[in-house]
Parts: sequence; C-alpha cells; structure tokens
Amino acid sequence: QVELVESGGGLVQGGGSLRLSCTASGRSISNYAMGWFRQAPGKEREFLAAISRESLRIRYADSVKGRFTISRANADETVYLQMNSLKPEDTAVYHCAAIVGTTSTPVNAWNFWGQGTQVTVSS
Repeated sequence: QVELVESGGGLVQGGGSLRLSCTASGRSISNYAMGWFRQAPGKEREFLAAISRESLRIRYADSVKGRFTISRANADETVYLQMNSLKPEDTAVYHCAAIVGTTSTPVNAWNFWGQGTQVTVSS
C-alpha cells in the first residue's frame, strides 16, 4: 500500500504558474503508474495527466495539454504537476493517485488517492 500527500496548492492570478508535488510513503511509487486529477465544487472528478512507472507513457486531458506537465522522480518518491497559464476554470482540489495498472485506467478504478490540495485561480 502507498500513502500519498499533495502539496503546492494556493492562490494564484490568472496566467500564473504553480507546481504541485505528491510525496509517497509506504510502498515505492516505482510500482505504480501515477496520475493527477481535480474536482471542482459540484463537478465530477476529472482526469488531468498520468505517467507510467518509468515515464515512458504520458497522457494528458485535452483541457490541460500544452499547459500542464507531469513528471516523476522515483528515487525521491515524488510526482509533480507543473501548471502554467492557469485560468479561473482551473480552480479545484487537485489529487494525485496511484495504480497498479496502466495510465489509461478510468478515474474510478485508481487504487490509492491523496487528500488533495486546493488551487484557486483569480481572474
């Protein structure tokens, strides 16, 4: 089992950047594909990006492609989400997740989740 803790959220002006981190404990993240998701109030949890165990496969949602970058440092047990050109509609709670599976796994099938970090983008 792996425990995940997100950090790096906060309040940023539109057009700004943030880098989120997801730090793991317990079982090593090298055993898992990792992903980032977000959930805004009243909306379903949304897939953003996923990265395979050795970073060979990376997927992005169309809504963030070209603005967000996912990366991982297995030696540091950390996954990152660099977010640029932020928009007010990016406001949400951002979660990282882990899966013993592929980066194409549907949202509800990911095995382990962090508690999330709030990102608020002002206009």
